[in-house]
Amino acid sequence: MKTDIEIAQEAKLEPIEVIAEKLGLTKDDWEPYGHTKAKVSDKLLQKKANDPDGKIILVTAINPTPAGEGKSTVTVGLGQAMHKIGKNAVIALREPSLGPVMGIKGGAAGGGYSQVLPMEDINLHFTGDLHAITSANNALAALIDNHIQQGNDLNIDPRRIVWKRVIDMNDRALREIVIGLGGPKKGVPRQDGFNITVASEIMAILCLSTGIDDLKERLSNIVFGYTYDDEPVTVRDLKVEGALTLLLKDAIKPNLVQTIENTPAIIHGGPFANIAHGCNSLIATKTAAKLGDYVITEAGFGADLGAEKFLDIKSRIGDFEPAAVVIVATVRALKMHGGVAKDNLKEENVDALKAGMENLEKHIETVNEFGLPYVVAINKFPTDTENETSFVENWCEERGIKVALTDVFAKGGEGGIDLAKAVVEQIDTAESNFKRLYDLDMSLEDKIRTIATKVYGAADVDFSLPAKKQLALYEKLGWGKLPVCMAKTQYSLSDNPALLGRPSGFTINIREARPSIGAGFIVVLTGDVMTMPGLPKQPAALKMDVKEDGKIVGLF
Repeated sequence: MKTDIEIAQEAKLEPIEVIAEKLGLTKDDWEPYGHTKAKVSDKLLQKKANDPDGKIILVTAINPTPAGEGKSTVTVGLGQAMHKIGKNAVIALREPSLGPVMGIKGGAAGGGYSQVLPMEDINLHFTGDLHAITSANNALAALIDNHIQQGNDLNIDPRRIVWKRVIDMNDRALREIVIGLGGPKKGVPRQDGFNITVASEIMAILCLSTGIDDLKERLSNIVFGYTYDDEPVTVRDLKVEGALTLLLKDAIKPNLVQTIENTPAIIHGGPFANIAHGCNSLIATKTAAKLGDYVITEAGFGADLGAEKFLDIKSRIGDFEPAAVVIVATVRALKMHGGVAKDNLKEENVDALKAGMENLEKHIETVNEFGLPYVVAINKFPTDTENETSFVENWCEERGIKVALTDVFAKGGEGGIDLAKAVVEQIDTAESNFKRLYDLDMSLEDKIRTIATKVYGAADVDFSLPAKKQLALYEKLGWGKLPVCMAKTQYSLSDNPALLGRPSGFTINIREARPSIGAGFIVVLTGDVMTMPGLPKQPAALKMDVKEDGKIVGLF
C-alpha cells in the first residue's frame, strides 16, 4: 500500500471556498489562508448563538502501544462514513505538535484513506497557531525577567517563578537550565527550564476560551510565581494581558480544512493528553456543533487520560454533554497488552488477545462511569486474522456491547459505514445518563483519589511531601474547587509505563502539583512523566526531505 503522504499528495482537494459553502458560511465568516486552508471567524459562535447544536461524538481508545491504535484515523474515517450514510457531520481535531512529528509518535492527521488535508501543512507549521502560542508564552517569560531586572516592584521571588519557557520540539537538554549568567547587564541569574509548547498553560487557555474577551481574562489570571511573602503573582499584576492577547488574536480562530473525501474538518489547538488536557479547542468544537448535525471529535491517548479530561474538564467548562463515545481498539494493541512482543504481532495469537481484552474492559468501565452510550470500534490492520477479529466481536456481543469492525485506513469512509450506523443507532436508542466523575466541591486530594481509583484502577494514592504542601496551599488560596488535570504515562493505566494490560494493586505516586489558574485547573504530575519529551535514538526526522520542486518526502 502507498504511504500516507503518497495517498495525500494524489488526493483531489476542493477549493476551501467550496468547503466553506458546504457549511453555509458567508464571506464574512471565514478568511482564506492559501487555497486549501481558512481561518473561521471567532465571532461565528456569537452569530449562531440561537442555532441548534449538533450531537457531539467523542472518539477515545485503549492505552496506546507501539503497535498503533489509529484513533485519529478512525475519527476521520467515521466523519467520512457519516456523510456516506447521509448525515451532515463535521470533524473536529487537534493540531499536531512538531515534537512528535520529528520524533517517534508521528502526526495527527489520520492515515491511509482517512486523512485530513493538506497533511504536510497540518503536520508542519499549518497556520502558525502553535508558534503564536510559543511567542506569547515566551513573551511572558521575558517580561517577568525584565520586571525583576528593572527593580522588581512586585517583590517577585526569583526562586519561586513557576512559569517556564516553551518550544514546540522534543528537546531534553532544555528541561533544566540556568539563565541570567554573565553579569548585571545580562539579567538576574536563576534556575529555569523549558516545557514543550503543547504543555503550556497558554495552549490550554486558548483551547478553553470562548472568544477574545474570555481569552484575555484567562490570560490575566495566570499565576506565574510568588512573592517573598508567599503571595501569588499574576499576569494581571504585571499588566501584560493585553500584549499576550494581541499575539493570539489570529491563533484563537479555528482552522478549516477537508478530508481526502472532502468532508469538512476544523482543526484547532493541540494540548497533549499525558501532560495537558488533550482536547482540541472549545471554540472549534462548539463551532462545529453549530455547523453540523454531528460532530466527530477525539481526545488524546486512552480513555484514562483524554476521555476523562474531555468529560471532567472540557465539557464542564463548555457546558455541553456528548451524545456518545467511540472506543477504538486494535487486535495488534490488545495482543501487546496480552504480553506479545512487537516483533511477533503478525502471528495469530488468540490467547494473548484474550488476556489483552482486560485493557479494553477497563476503558469500557470508565465510559460507563460517565453514563454515556458507546460503541467499540475494532480498527482493522492487514495482519489481523478472521479468528482474531471474530474473537473481539464475539467478546463484545456476549456482553451486550455494541461493536463494529472498521477498515477506514484502507477504504476511507466506505470502511466505516457499519461504525457510523452503530453510533447513530446508539445515539437514537440508548439511554444517556451523563454524569461527571467528581463534584467540584470535593477537595483536590479527593478528586485525585477518585480518578486514580475509578479510572486507573489504583489500590492507593501516595502523595509526596512537596505535593501535599502544594495542594494544601492551593486549597488555602481558594483554588480547591477547580478540576484536576492528571499528567501520567499514556502507556499504562498505572504511572509505570511498563505495566501493560490491566494492572491491579498498584499505587499512583503524586510527585508535584502546578497551578493553571488561567486555564481553570490544577495540573497533577504522577510518576516520572516529563513535561518536555526527548527525541528517540532514531528520530523520524532522519527520513524527511524536500525535493527541488518543493515536494515533501518521508513524512509518514
